[in-house]
Amino acid sequence: MYKLLSHNDLDGVGCGIVAKLAFGKDVDVRYNSVSSLDREVKYFLENGDKETFLLITDLSVNEENEQALNEFYQSGGQVQMIDHHKTALPFNAYEWADVSVEDENGKLHAATSLLYDYLVTEGHLEPSEGIEEFVELVRQYDTWEWEANENQKAQRLNALFFLVSIDEFEETMLERLQERASFDFDEFEKRLLDMEENKIQRYIRRKRKQLIQKKVGSHYAGIVHAESYHSELGNQLGKDYPHLDYIVILNMGGRRMGFRTIHDDVDVSEVAGEYGGGGHAKAAGSLMTEEAFKTFVQEAFQLEPLREDAWRNRYNRKASSFGSLYQDRSDALYFVHPQQDGQWVIDRNHKTLEGTYKDFWEAEKALKKEYEAWLVRDDMFVSFLMKQLKK
Repeated sequence: MYKLLSHNDLDGVGCGIVAKLAFGKDVDVRYNSVSSLDREVKYFLENGDKETFLLITDLSVNEENEQALNEFYQSGGQVQMIDHHKTALPFNAYEWADVSVEDENGKLHAATSLLYDYLVTEGHLEPSEGIEEFVELVRQYDTWEWEANENQKAQRLNALFFLVSIDEFEETMLERLQERASFDFDEFEKRLLDMEENKIQRYIRRKRKQLIQKKVGSHYAGIVHAESYHSELGNQLGKDYPHLDYIVILNMGGRRMGFRTIHDDVDVSEVAGEYGGGGHAKAAGSLMTEEAFKTFVQEAFQLEPLREDAWRNRYNRKASSFGSLYQDRSDALYFVHPQQDGQWVIDRNHKTLEGTYKDFWEAEKALKKEYEAWLVRDDMFVSFLMKQLKK
């Protein structure tokens, strides 16, 4: 008999699906939040038996359960922990743990892909094209490779996961993977996902108007309150406001925070770790501690949301060789333009600020961080240029 304790997100449930494909009715699967896992592990150790093989995937235990699991293993108990989060790497000191963030070629792992490889290697599961495609979709979504690969199918799989209950999703995927040679959505799911995509875009447009900028330590964070579509929202806001180092998404009802970044030089698992959380370099989370509440809620409450750049311009365009015009809340105007030597500078109310920049994007990043300025509409830009010509 097997018992699997896994996370309650797509990657964690993916582990449950491949485990049931391997063991059928011989596995008892329980899905957990980060905070509930330790209760489940403690209960198992106090009430379980050594004949049951315990699998823990996509989550790691606290220090108390870490020691208890090791004692359980040393006394003959059967346990295997499989994870891919950097914060769990110290568990590799134990024989019963396998934590791997990426393979030798730099390909990022997910818990589902690691468990699938483990089950195939141990002879518990026969590989198939359909299962491997499902596992790869889960892996790409969980590691955010889907966006770099423009694999919308992976994103849509996660959207479907949130549209139905975990039990319904699990049942549907098991039936599909057992009966079909390849993996795909049915026609009803495709129509449902199309409608959901429109709903997500409307939600993001609404939340974009609520984004607040705040400097936290050495980073500039974008702060937004949201209860839904955290991954899609964090990713889109990161692309819309690339000068921000990361986006923090606050779920006040759940007292949780999610962190997302699009930048390779920012590791949000380290940011989340400051508040007792963890995760991946580009996606992480934590509970909302008192310190986090003060930083991201209380201190941010008085701040005004960022103004959006004008987006239907024909003339005042970013990176234009004629220059680009911005405005801040004090009505100061900023003209970002190139010099003859190819360097870019920023004029504030017709006076050049200190510093030069290698390209437009570096200049705009500095401008938005320091002044929270936004790209103005064409009519203001044309008026600005006309006044310049009259001088």
